[in-house]
Amino acid sequence: MTAAILSAAQRPAAVPVRRAAKKVLPGFGLTLGYTLFYLSIIVLIPLSALLFKTFSLSWEQFVTAVTSPRVMASYRLTFGASLIAALVNLVFGLLVAWVLVRYKFPGKKIIDALVDLPFALPTAVAGISLTALLASNGWLGQYLEPMGIKLAFTPAGVVIALIFIGLPFVVRTVQPVLEDAEKELEEAATSLGATRLQIFTKVILPHIMPALLTGFAMAFARAIGEYGSVIFIAGNMPMISEITPLIIIGKLEQYDYAGATAVAVVMLVISFVLLLVINALQAWQRRNAGAPA
Repeated sequence: MTAAILSAAQRPAAVPVRRAAKKVLPGFGLTLGYTLFYLSIIVLIPLSALLFKTFSLSWEQFVTAVTSPRVMASYRLTFGASLIAALVNLVFGLLVAWVLVRYKFPGKKIIDALVDLPFALPTAVAGISLTALLASNGWLGQYLEPMGIKLAFTPAGVVIALIFIGLPFVVRTVQPVLEDAEKELEEAATSLGATRLQIFTKVILPHIMPALLTGFAMAFARAIGEYGSVIFIAGNMPMISEITPLIIIGKLEQYDYAGATAVAVVMLVISFVLLLVINALQAWQRRNAGAPA
């Protein structure tokens, strides 16, 4: 009996078995399946229908539809104006975000709310407002045109409209990153004798660069597909101020569905390639900065 008691006492205590914590969402297989299903319904199937509709054209008809002089001029205006507008918003969006994060001043909340106005404002209203402002009889245009500066019904008006609708994308992408930035790093750089320019280029800019590129990509993609605010201020003159979405609408009104989808496919491919390049730049910048890609 004593030996049995000693033997039992020498046995290791039973290790309590911990139950695996329940996950908030279902397993990986189910969530991945739902993700692919949802993306297929919302994105892949509509884009596939666009591609299949283009197959009704022969190769010669497709090339003729997408390379006519009028269509080529609309490509140059659409992508050129979108790129210029995105670059302008990259600079001034960063400036606006910086002011809203780093300074306190009267009316700050009002200005912060005004940044989101292009999100909520119908694009047609934005176009009419810009036209009323910049036309030859507008509040600002009546003073600019006598000086030889014509903005409405020109490619410059298209750029202005795209800047207007793209600004919030950069500001709202960069603003939270600036708010989370560690000011101790800036103070340490100052104590080591760094100038303001060095602090910005060596400390702040590498930290916010991924957000800047994301805001740039979103503003650029938004500008490429913009229609409502542009048609009012562009004048829609063929070969001069006609954007590609208007070309597509015009072909649809003429019941040229195959030609419209052909131009849309070119827009889709070019936009996808440009966004892929921007995402690759983001990943490269994050690897250089030591952050996970």
